[in-house]
Amino acid sequence: MHSFDEKALRAAFVNASRKDLSDMTPPDLGVVDFDRLDYLGWRDRKLARRAYLVVPVPELDPSGAPVPDGAERLVGIVLRQAEAAPRARAQCSWCQDVRLPNDVVFFSAKRAGAAGRKGDTVGTLMCSEFECSANVRTPPPPAYLGFDVDAAVRERTGRLRELAANFGRTLLGDEG
Repeated sequence: MHSFDEKALRAAFVNASRKDLSDMTPPDLGVVDFDRLDYLGWRDRKLARRAYLVVPVPELDPSGAPVPDGAERLVGIVLRQAEAAPRARAQCSWCQDVRLPNDVVFFSAKRAGAAGRKGDTVGTLMCSEFECSANVRTPPPPAYLGFDVDAAVRERTGRLRELAANFGRTLLGDEG
């Protein structure tokens, strides 16, 4: 993920009201290791069930393929954690790690634009503290003799980036 400053962070939010943005407590971007992140996620220290995501969404050409120069749009998302917890240990939809050391919770987000103003939302099960980038980089145990652990990590990292970008695109809906 490319680094950005607080001004770009605040400008990226597509489903936030002015009040949401004024209430937001951003992370210290000076200590964030963007090279090891596929998205930036954090919990609001003041509001217990509020969290934020910033996902890079690759720009697409009219055929739906990523543009050649690799341009990305940052999509900022205000999340709300569900009050109820899953009854059984849930699997994160993003990192899909079965050896999770952390909790998975359900987050919902208002869609951007007119759909969000009408009350449309999207939701996902995610690691409660947004550890997905670290989880996919943890080498899996070799499945068989000759198993390429590095290739498995690259594949899991690529899938996480794709899932994060797709969530951003889904949230944008007609705003695309």
